[in-house]
This record gives sequence, structure tokens and C-alpha cells, in this order.
Amino acid sequence: MIKKCLFPAAGYGTRFLPATKATPKEMLPVLTKPLIQYGVEEAVEAGLNTMAIITGRGKRAIEDHFDISYELEHQIKGTSKEPLLNEIRSLISQCTFSYTRQVEMKGLGHAILTGETLIGNEPFAVILADDLCTSTEDSVLKQMIKVYEKYQCSIVAIEEIPMEDTSKYGVIAGNLVDGTDDTYRVTDMVEKPDPKDAPTNMAIIGRYILTPDIFDILRTTKPGKGGEIQITDALLEQAKQGKVIAYRFKGKRFDCGSVDGFVEATNYFYNKTKG
Repeated sequence: MIKKCLFPAAGYGTRFLPATKATPKEMLPVLTKPLIQYGVEEAVEAGLNTMAIITGRGKRAIEDHFDISYELEHQIKGTSKEPLLNEIRSLISQCTFSYTRQVEMKGLGHAILTGETLIGNEPFAVILADDLCTSTEDSVLKQMIKVYEKYQCSIVAIEEIPMEDTSKYGVIAGNLVDGTDDTYRVTDMVEKPDPKDAPTNMAIIGRYILTPDIFDILRTTKPGKGGEIQITDALLEQAKQGKVIAYRFKGKRFDCGSVDGFVEATNYFYNKTKG
């Protein structure tokens, strides 16, 4: 059983400056909820209750959000605003939150390795909060856990993207397995390839399930694209042994790391509340 979910949340969020100068990008709200709360809710729906969060300087607001604010609770107690805290209270009561800092920004692979002390020797999920996912059925992470239960290896969520956008993503190549049309055994992974070099247009998004041997691989992974330790490079080592499955998820993803995606997500959830 997978019980732990890792949230890399130490990045600077430079695409949202100046808003992210003093506010973590993970705390930017889509309507009335910060991005990271959507991610935690998705993890809880998938049956996970231990949240491991990788933070950095200037990220204290994340810890404060997943804690009780006695002054605020006292101020709104008995008023019509009290129910507005029901969702976050529920998360706080259901989950355990632990934190560690990524002292240097050396890439997603390094951030995940930083979380080893919080995860230990067990399989775990990873959610990138600025990839906001929604589904009319099971959440994306819940879908992935079902895939993990079948294959017992690392799982990455993928979606088809325009070929001209491959330089923004990790891209996979693979073979369909078990007669499915959405599950691939990965044969190759390339980090942010030029469109002419991309093996396919199937891009990895911010949802992973990783087996604990990934930590040993990351320890010996040399810096790759951009001088960073890339999780794609580490996963490729697992893929060479046939131990990575790519799953084309059912649902919709918003790239809330970009202004366009953030606005699109805001409009989508606003219209959903009115629908």
C-alpha cells in the first residue's frame, strides 16, 4: 500500500513574479483554494495520508496553511464564515505533514532525493502542485495507484501534447502493454527534447509513483539538461530494466506554472461552481 505523497515545493516560481516574490507559487489560489491544497486533496482521495513537502526559503506559508490558526478560528467561530475552513480542517485531521528543505535548487531529481528522509524505503507518490488535475471519475493519482498495483513498478502520468511543445517536458517512447490503449512500458525517456529529436509527443506531467530504488539511482545521476539532476534521467535507468510504466490518464490537466494555464484553470473551476 502506498501511503506517502511527496510534494516538491521549493522552486522560485519566477514565471509569476512579482506575485511570487514573497508568496510561494504553490500557495497561489485557484478561486479560494491554493494549488497545493488541490494536490493534497487528490492524494487523500487516492488513499494517501502522509504528506512529505520539500520546501525552501520563503515557504513558511505552506506550513502555516496546513496548521490550525487559533486566532482566525476564534475570530470567525459561530459566524457564517466558519464553514469556509471545513475542507482544510478535514485535511489537517486526516493527514500527517512533514517538511524538509531543499537548500539548493538543483532540479526535480534533487528535490525528490532530498525527500528520502521523509519517505524511507517504500514506494511513494509525487505530485507537482502546479500541475492541477481534475477528473469526473477517479482522481489521476487514484488511477495511477491502480496501475501500480498491477505492475508493481514506477508509474508516470502522460498526455499527448503538440509536437512543438516537447522542449518543455520529459517525453517518453514505449510499447502498449496487455492490449490497452493507455498503458505503455517505457523504452526511452528524453528531457525537454527539441521537436525534431523527440521520440513521440507523449509528455510526462507532474504525477509519479516511484519505487524506493529511485533514491540510489538519483544519488549517482549526473546533472543533465540545464545542469540539474533530472528525474527523467533516473527513470530512464529503471526503464532500461523494463520497470517504468507510462499511463495516459483520464481527466484534464492545467499547467498552473504558466499564466495562461493558471487563468484557464481559474475559469474552468469558476464555471464549474456556477454550473
